[in-house]
Amino acid sequence: MTQKENNKRIAKNTLLLYFRMLLTIAISLYTSRIVLSTLGVEDFGIYHVVGGVVAMFSLLSGSLSASVGRFLTFELGKENFERLKLIFSTAITIHIGMAFIILILAELIGVWFLNTQMNIPPDRMAAANWVLQSAIVTFMINLVSVPYNAAIIAHERMKFFAYVSIIEVSLKLLIVFLLVIFPYDKLSTYAVLMLAVSLIIRLIYTSYCKKHFAECRHELAFDKTLLKEMGSFTGWNMIGSGSTVLLNQGINILLNIFCGPAVNAARGIASQVNYAINSFVTNFMTALNPQITKTYASGDHEYMFTLIQQGTRLSFYMLLLLCLPVIIETEAILNFWLTTVPEHTVNFIRLILIFTMSEVLSKTLITAMLATGKIKKYQILVGGLQMMNFPLSYLFLEHGFFPEITLIIAIMISQLCLVTRLWLLKEMIGISIKSYLTVVYGNTLIVTLLAIILPSIIYFEIESGITRFLLVGVGSIISTLTVIFFFGMSSRERQLVFDKLLILKNKISW
Repeated sequence: MTQKENNKRIAKNTLLLYFRMLLTIAISLYTSRIVLSTLGVEDFGIYHVVGGVVAMFSLLSGSLSASVGRFLTFELGKENFERLKLIFSTAITIHIGMAFIILILAELIGVWFLNTQMNIPPDRMAAANWVLQSAIVTFMINLVSVPYNAAIIAHERMKFFAYVSIIEVSLKLLIVFLLVIFPYDKLSTYAVLMLAVSLIIRLIYTSYCKKHFAECRHELAFDKTLLKEMGSFTGWNMIGSGSTVLLNQGINILLNIFCGPAVNAARGIASQVNYAINSFVTNFMTALNPQITKTYASGDHEYMFTLIQQGTRLSFYMLLLLCLPVIIETEAILNFWLTTVPEHTVNFIRLILIFTMSEVLSKTLITAMLATGKIKKYQILVGGLQMMNFPLSYLFLEHGFFPEITLIIAIMISQLCLVTRLWLLKEMIGISIKSYLTVVYGNTLIVTLLAIILPSIIYFEIESGITRFLLVGVGSIISTLTVIFFFGMSSRERQLVFDKLLILKNKISW
């Protein structure tokens, strides 16, 4: 497949994923409003933090997921279809075994931790246990389904993701209405219904893979060499997965212990806003990542470096376009969206979006690292740095600092990790640090600083209200697009935009 064909595939898959995303975001934001209103701030916070207890056990599953995805995509790039079957069958067997191991651990440790260590009101403990049990079963279902999802992404069947998402968000919308109608405990009911949705979606994904991909027919298979190779990759990748778990669910549990469920609700809302916005980049990366891995497998490193740099810049620009007006007018958006806004929500949203913008600068670098399969040194250093989020957050919260300190720490460590990734990848695949810092980091920094000027002036010069809100939104878009065009693009990229606009103009004129 030529570079031009690859670019077309990336673009096509990205558009399909965006269709999926827009529908998901619209319904998710609506359902979040109703769920928060129905459950209340306290129960909403309990739901998010208790789910985090189970997610603490996803350390190994996250590592296995990355391992399966990498191995499947790599072999597709080499067109080794017999080995694909072996990898998939081995992965399924491992995941089933891990599901039962995590079930035992979650029932022993998770139940104990929830009932003895967490900050849950006594009258809500029974409902919290319902949430925990539902989360455990959901986690097991998702764990066994990991190889099937990895196969869909590796084959770049993004159209199917879009179709299934329509079903998923429709079911979640149905849950909202059922939650209001059902006379039972709202929190327990919500947890069980979300479990039911998860089960339905998993069955759909599994059926599709078995029907369309020859390798997705599970046979009891063990290959010692493959197990050793995947085991080594998974083992070292556990460090990175563990750091991610501690950063998300671990910090959420700390906030519960030191600050209570209301702060968990604020962080939960911030996470949903972040998910909605980050979906734009996630979908693009989902379409891009297989191409980075396949180009590495085929030995075309020059094109891989091009994909890394262009993919990172484009990802950041998309985030900036969306994040800038939200960061500036966070309070107005929340007042319009929610009936009740928990304390700290405004600051949480602003900081988590800044953190996401920092992290997106590393996404393609992580994919490149995984493509090599040589991750021991990388995970020790980068994973070790990321794990510092948990003890540092604990230290600051223990000394009475505000809850937002957890995200400030995360942003600072994210930047340190970026530098470390560049240094290691120079050694691993020969990436140019100077080129990356100039073409990507320096470029995105200049674009951000220039883009923020106009909407900031509007925000401080005009009184709060619908007029300022609209002007900030329009000003942010105009400012960001203008700065990206003149300062964020190369002359070749600008010419390409001109050519596309000319073609569009001619079509309209015709």
